[in-house]
Amino acid sequence: MTKMTAEKKENNQFDFNIPKVGEIVQGKVIAKGNASVFLDLGILGTGIIYGKEFYEARNKLRDLKKGDVVLAKVIDLENEDGYIELSLSKAKKELAWQELSQKKEKNETLEVKILGANKGGLITEILGISAFLPVSQLSSEHYPRVEGGDTQKILRHLQKFVGKKLKVKILDFNPREEKLILSEKAKEMKKIEEALKKYKIGEVVEVEVTGIVDFGVFVKLIEDKNKKSDIGTELEGLIHISELSWQLIDNPSEVVKIGQKLKVKIIDISDGKISFSLKALQEDPWENIEKRYKKEDIIEGKVKKLNPFGAFIEIKNYSSKAGSQSENEVQGLCHISEFGSLKKMEEKLKPGSKYKFKISLIDPLKRKINLKLVEDPTENQAIKEEKKKKKEE
Repeated sequence: MTKMTAEKKENNQFDFNIPKVGEIVQGKVIAKGNASVFLDLGILGTGIIYGKEFYEARNKLRDLKKGDVVLAKVIDLENEDGYIELSLSKAKKELAWQELSQKKEKNETLEVKILGANKGGLITEILGISAFLPVSQLSSEHYPRVEGGDTQKILRHLQKFVGKKLKVKILDFNPREEKLILSEKAKEMKKIEEALKKYKIGEVVEVEVTGIVDFGVFVKLIEDKNKKSDIGTELEGLIHISELSWQLIDNPSEVVKIGQKLKVKIIDISDGKISFSLKALQEDPWENIEKRYKKEDIIEGKVKKLNPFGAFIEIKNYSSKAGSQSENEVQGLCHISEFGSLKKMEEKLKPGSKYKFKISLIDPLKRKINLKLVEDPTENQAIKEEKKKKKEE
């Protein structure tokens, strides 16, 4: 018979609730062995912590004295000796997850000490639970603005935080998967969202470039006195690489420099983030391009870049607006199929050189121009000079 058996009342009802596996119970230490601890669970009977569970909590159990009260988790209602098998470490973890759940629900700000770093973010722990702070959830102040996105440079930047304390909030957690994700920027999210309410999509504002990475440019808003915020830091947003120019950009540093001030248009405000566009304030080079160029036209273009699928060609397009003498560039594609192979394309086209091309397709709506190289060497001075140079060698 189990040591937790209960006597029934006259109405055939138990005078206590039998615990279930996984529940937390309270017990008083009544005896300690070399590798076991016995707990008095009152009317439930006697519980035991031993084996693997003793080993995992041995440091905590070593300090316990007879009469001490502890919380433990039920892992077996009756083992072969008739005791309720318990786990102290699992109870501690269970209670920790319960407390973390409450902290997330209350949206509490927590201070954590950074214990480690990897390329994806920072490692810490809360209440003995391992936690992760992703790079994307760092505040704008701490975000690694590494040009080119070099992972080793990002890691070196993150390693500077090891041993330091940061204030965070719980972003997401899953006890079953033992996943605890933190956010540093979430602690100021409400204030940021309130500050951003003063701005509207389509508004033109002034910004200063604070960081350049491979996918775009970080900028801080130069705030209007009437829109001054109290979040304790500048409002910061991103100009994605696709919004820097109408042209194909390989490296954002080709367009802007750190500290440079720009006029930009707000194109999105959502989830506490603000996005800008530089090209939205530039004249669209594709506007009315069909009035200047047509299919079968022979044009001059400069090779911008060679890719496995073809060559990007810069084509001048003078402004169509009255009184404007400015010129912009649109980019066409000379597909790899025009050459047969990458090697042949590289033999015929050199980046930075100008050649004659025939327009085989023009579609302003899709912003697409397909080109075909004019093979007449008299039309292509670059090829002529290249051949001459090889002969001289």
